[in-house]
Amino acid sequence: MKTLADLLAVPRFSNLQLLTPSVTAERMVESIEITETPDIAHYIPEDTFILTTAMVYQHNQQELCTLIDSLIAKNAAGLGIKVGRFLDEIDPTVIAYAATQKFPLVEVPATMPLGRLMHQLLNLVWHTKTEQLSYALDIQKRFSASLMKDVSIARFIADFGQMVNTPIILLNPFKKVIAHSKHFTRMSKPAEYYAHQLTQKNGVFTGEKSGAIPITDLHEKTSQISYYAIETTTYFPYYLVILNPEAIPYPVSEFALEQAALVLSFMLYKNHKIQESLEDIKSDFWTRMIEYQQSTKQQPKEWLELGKAHGLVKARHYRVIYGVCQPSQNTQAKVKYQQEESALAYTWFSEQLPHRIKDVCLFQLKGTNHFAILTQHKCDPLANHLIETANDLAACLPCDIAFGVGSVYESIDDIASSFIEAKTAYEERKGQLHTSPVSFYHQKGMRSLFEKMSPEDIHYFCRTILNELAFPDEDNMIELRKTLSCYLDFQCEITRTAKALFVHRNTIKYRIEQCQKLLGKNVHDPAVSLDLRLALALSEEGYA
Repeated sequence: MKTLADLLAVPRFSNLQLLTPSVTAERMVESIEITETPDIAHYIPEDTFILTTAMVYQHNQQELCTLIDSLIAKNAAGLGIKVGRFLDEIDPTVIAYAATQKFPLVEVPATMPLGRLMHQLLNLVWHTKTEQLSYALDIQKRFSASLMKDVSIARFIADFGQMVNTPIILLNPFKKVIAHSKHFTRMSKPAEYYAHQLTQKNGVFTGEKSGAIPITDLHEKTSQISYYAIETTTYFPYYLVILNPEAIPYPVSEFALEQAALVLSFMLYKNHKIQESLEDIKSDFWTRMIEYQQSTKQQPKEWLELGKAHGLVKARHYRVIYGVCQPSQNTQAKVKYQQEESALAYTWFSEQLPHRIKDVCLFQLKGTNHFAILTQHKCDPLANHLIETANDLAACLPCDIAFGVGSVYESIDDIASSFIEAKTAYEERKGQLHTSPVSFYHQKGMRSLFEKMSPEDIHYFCRTILNELAFPDEDNMIELRKTLSCYLDFQCEITRTAKALFVHRNTIKYRIEQCQKLLGKNVHDPAVSLDLRLALALSEEGYA
């Protein structure tokens, strides 16, 4: 883009005289207009240079000051007045006023027709724009060819940085550097230094598609840095970062940068779709394996061989973790946001967990925004690894993740059991307040069937089954209850019960006979034994 000073510096316009200080001519010129209308400011775009004979001002040049004010308000590029026809000369007070307002005022000689001058100036301005447009299209053509040749993102950024001759950085949605130009090999600070500077600035990466801010450069001096959103998804874009954009040589224009960013977005989108198709294959495998292992008619399957490409290995320790991104109040109704957030969380854990847990593999769960993590080796600080990885993600994106953890199984054929337990652990966690983000599955016995019963109903059941042994106060009754409980625990074996209670075998026989008299039932009957075990468990202190 040309400034007014650039136009006046062209030899053919040497007879145009700038009447105001030279600093006033640093305004950009987008267009040229000829007018004799006093209210022209209402009908022109910004950065327009106005040419006029000032016909309407020949008897009162002071009105030119009002025209100058209106042009300043419109951010015009300047005013050129032709002398010798209606004005013999421009009033010095008008020139002084324009200088005071820092608005360029140009004197056009009587020998120069305004129509021809306008066309000559426009040709110069349009030639610059045409050159920039042509260069931008060349960039698009060159990078589109790179796209067709499947050039890597790193190569693209390297070529782009060389073309614009300034350092370039590409950040992923986590604001981490994934590629940069070769300039950083010769710089004292790495690309990550500048990325960190950006993330520390308030207002950066908060929804704007582009922006420019000052940062501290490698010499601890303030310099400019620009960033452009590269959208492959709706809510979480990549970012193209350009250091010292003011140093980009002509004819690279803003349009050229936008064309490069457009091609880059296609490359990233293509890579995203390829990765998505690979994840779909993994997801299908996981679904088939889980459904098959839960079916009643199973035939032996070589899951290790079938899942080798997806990370399955031979081990004696298989455990499944169920992972879910928890929606906030602001995102609960945003289905698309939740999908993209979950996909990013899955990507993050796929990249970060292998550094903490050996032979871990992840699978997206078909038809949901959830994912499964399969560990294949013993990992004692499992909860710590999950929480630390989730916290690292939360430092990059506002993402809250909860986990349900299944039991450990020695056989790969029991992965489905661990998966069901992990999902159950997560579902149970949802109804609890102030819980840890990691919830482990706990085996449940028959007592779990009574969890939703009222204490009064449980009390009645225990009284009905155990009679006086339900909630005894007397020492002899307490001793009988203890003996009965131990006797049933040892599968009604007198010798083992006697050893456990440190009494004689005959004492155990006597006490069991006493229990049967109190209960009016044969404790060796399987149905009676089951009721007794359950009633004894439910009537323990602190439960009933």
